[in-house]
Amino acid sequence: MANHVAGPEIEKLIKLLARLPGLGPRSARRVALHLIKNKDQLLIPLSDAMATAVDKIQVCETCGNVDSANPCTICTDARRDPSLLVVVEDVSDLWALERASVLNAAYHVLGGTLSPLDGIGPDDLNIGGLLARTDKGEIKEIILAVNATVEGQTTAHYITDQLQAQAKQASVINPDFQPIKISQLAHGVPIGGELDYLDEGTLLQAMRSRKEFS
Repeated sequence: MANHVAGPEIEKLIKLLARLPGLGPRSARRVALHLIKNKDQLLIPLSDAMATAVDKIQVCETCGNVDSANPCTICTDARRDPSLLVVVEDVSDLWALERASVLNAAYHVLGGTLSPLDGIGPDDLNIGGLLARTDKGEIKEIILAVNATVEGQTTAHYITDQLQAQAKQASVINPDFQPIKISQLAHGVPIGGELDYLDEGTLLQAMRSRKEFS
């Protein structure tokens, strides 16, 4: 059995850090030691920032983004084109697209992808919220900026079917109804690639070369 080299407070810090993405036990110990050595410059400000995050940060009820305001900063930005909606799997994908300054559009975060093997169905994602937003008639184009994985494409096809069914029903009520254009990312996104790991140039090219979803 390994001996503890520090008190329970430090060991707890290490264990919590080890649960973060990309950090294992060894990396967590190095990070913890670095924070402790730089208590005034890093550890205390980080602790204050995390306490503030717990109190202030919330999920946007409109798009699913995380922010200290609800609706979030993106949803309340009057400079954005409300007729263009980018659908992403996770908040990290939204942030990746924003870093690349791809489009000045609105967003919708699904909160994951359909995965029957993992027990994740349509009701577990923010698909209902998406259909409610498109039903208002303001959105003209939806860009399915989902990852090029089996789960991502399955989710994209499901959303497309739901939007087409919604459009069909709307056209019965209103013969002049114009269906929403549905497009997807094109060149630059490799099969199996995830948006959060792509560089800004690749994301920009993929968004500019988007094509109609099929």
